[in-house]
Amino acid sequence: MKKQVFALLLSGVLSVSAQQPVDYVNPFIGTSNYGTTNPGAVCPQGLMSVTPFNVMGSESNKFDKDSQWWSAPYTSDNNYFTGFAHVNLSGVGCPELGGLLLMPTAGDLNVDYSQYGSAYTEEVAKPGYYGTKLTKYGIKAEATASMRTGLSRFTFPAGKGNILLNLGEGLTNESGATVRIVNDTEIEGSKLMGTFCYNPQAVFPVYFVMKVSKAPKQMGYWKKQRPMKGVEAEWDGYSGKYKLYTKYNRDMSGDDVGVWFTYDNEANEVIEVKMGVSFVSIENARLNMNTEQPDFNFDKVSTAAREQWNSDLSRVLVEGGSKDEKTIFYTALYHMLIHPNILQDVNGEYPMMESLKTGKTSGNRYTVFSLWDTYRNVSQLMTLLFPERQVEIIRTMVDMYKESGWLPKWELFGRETLTMEGDPSIPYIVDAWMRGIRDFDVETAYQAMRKGATTPGEFNLMRPDANDYFTKGYVPLREKFDNSVSHALEYYIADWNLSKFAQSLGKKEDAKLFYDRSMGYKHYYSKEYGTLRPILPDGTFYSPFDPLQGANFEPSPGFHEGNSWNYTFYVPHDIAGLTKLMGGKKQFVDKLQMVFDKKYYDMANEPDIAYPYLFSNFKGEEWRTQKTVRGLLRDYYHNAPNGLPGNDDTGTMSAWAVFAMMGFYPACPGDVNYTLTSPLFDKVTIKLNPDYYKKGELVIGTNRTHADEIYIQEVKAGSKKLNGYFISHDELVNAGSIEYKLKATNK
Repeated sequence: MKKQVFALLLSGVLSVSAQQPVDYVNPFIGTSNYGTTNPGAVCPQGLMSVTPFNVMGSESNKFDKDSQWWSAPYTSDNNYFTGFAHVNLSGVGCPELGGLLLMPTAGDLNVDYSQYGSAYTEEVAKPGYYGTKLTKYGIKAEATASMRTGLSRFTFPAGKGNILLNLGEGLTNESGATVRIVNDTEIEGSKLMGTFCYNPQAVFPVYFVMKVSKAPKQMGYWKKQRPMKGVEAEWDGYSGKYKLYTKYNRDMSGDDVGVWFTYDNEANEVIEVKMGVSFVSIENARLNMNTEQPDFNFDKVSTAAREQWNSDLSRVLVEGGSKDEKTIFYTALYHMLIHPNILQDVNGEYPMMESLKTGKTSGNRYTVFSLWDTYRNVSQLMTLLFPERQVEIIRTMVDMYKESGWLPKWELFGRETLTMEGDPSIPYIVDAWMRGIRDFDVETAYQAMRKGATTPGEFNLMRPDANDYFTKGYVPLREKFDNSVSHALEYYIADWNLSKFAQSLGKKEDAKLFYDRSMGYKHYYSKEYGTLRPILPDGTFYSPFDPLQGANFEPSPGFHEGNSWNYTFYVPHDIAGLTKLMGGKKQFVDKLQMVFDKKYYDMANEPDIAYPYLFSNFKGEEWRTQKTVRGLLRDYYHNAPNGLPGNDDTGTMSAWAVFAMMGFYPACPGDVNYTLTSPLFDKVTIKLNPDYYKKGELVIGTNRTHADEIYIQEVKAGSKKLNGYFISHDELVNAGSIEYKLKATNK
């Protein structure tokens, strides 16, 4: 009953204003500056996304997927469309998925993507919808999506028209596909995906069924033939070329294959194409398609996707601020809600983790766990805004352990890619536990965490260098660029969280063991440089040492994707201890301020994204947090394609902005306290799920009369005046209202 009331409350909110949260979303934000988002059609945490693919086939493109490191199906810097990709990733740092490319053309049939691609104009992107005009053909191409299916609508000019499904290309570095013509309007097949971040064994198939709304005049396959030499090449005119199959209609397989449909169209004739996908079977792909899209009704599907987005985005309503600021906020929340996404089919089936078996669930099974990123703030935002989904996300993680023997690290469609470092499931789950999300198999979760924290390194999937960590208390630099310090820092925060979990479960000996380990970061502190510094196996510091080495993705001894300054303050669980090592409050604050003043801070680097909030640990220095956060929002977040500071990391950079604009931030994973900063908006209303939070609503208000009033003078939670600049999760969700009294100076 409570859930029904909650839904009614949300629907009542939606009718208050004509300008609704969904109207502020700009899906083009993050499509430049390596943000790696895309403007494609997708539902909240949906399995399917239908995205314009523009990163291959033209020398006029600024970026090409095959000539550099590239991990997005689309960039606003390019202008050569080669189809709609089905099932895509948002905000990731390695190429993957982005296949099943659907392309409309006009005129003579050509299946070479470098020739059939087109420039485009009149782009429109909204949550659940994308549309553009292909200038080469005069075709309007539109896309929308349901949770597991895509629907494209092509409006053709008069004359010959073609629809192509290219199964040879995509972002994935895997190859190989099989397709079969079912009848004159339907095809089915599978394509191999995987090797995310160049893990050669993290491979998986996607199964699909595609149906067109009109039977073609003619259809067939194509395949690019292997190059031949000598006489054989002379005899076979297709050596190294695309071959069209006009008579053959059984199964087709290969590395570069496709299906074509040819039509005689009247002016403005519309042909729709729907596609269902599954990671279990072709039968399930068809079931998904027929269940979610029993007919062809583009406007109905698009409207439903929009309504889903508006419902989710309306969990937070903001007032005040500019239109651009609202756009930045709601687009950030939109990006945060793309991953993790569901994996199960409409019948509940899903591919079990690292297994040939098929599982079945009555709830949601999630996938795409970029946990090294998301444990820092996405977990906390999901717990606050979508606790009912967070429970299912954590259940999924625990089930992955039951199925494979390990919690996920960077899981992708049932395969472990082992990308990045640490043991990130621990802080993700423990943080949610500490904030009250407890309806999961707690004992199994603890068993899984303890396994990662105690198994010897040669058998440890999460911590391969665990032996050194266990015996020395740190990870020594054994190879020049082995990221040893980064690994250890992740183990420390994981073990600190595990200690808190053990303590709450009454496991006192374990709690002490893991807490003591979490203090091992002190080994790395170098008084000579005032930073963390790699240690050699003999216990001496690495030399020669440059704390700045590692900026701009330069290889750096001991540190991953960053330098010592990006990592030195990443000890959020023991700021007091780090302060003592640095010589006290003044030295700590001065050094941290220097990181910002000298631009050592990397806004797009996860280990240092909480740095601005560390000032608030020191009385009298909290204003620095408020000033710095507001400056970072101004400098790095914009209502433009370059409006993210870099790779969104499946919503992590976006979650940072959402918290910052609301006025609080979880600076230490596993610590239930939020650090306060000044809200950007005059009023923020958070609709809380009453099944988890009895108050049901939190209203954050300010007395701001001028935009430059960014410094906190006083904060009240309910009727209680807060003494400091922190508020616990329980205080936050039970306050009912939080009032900020702001001023224009830090005096």
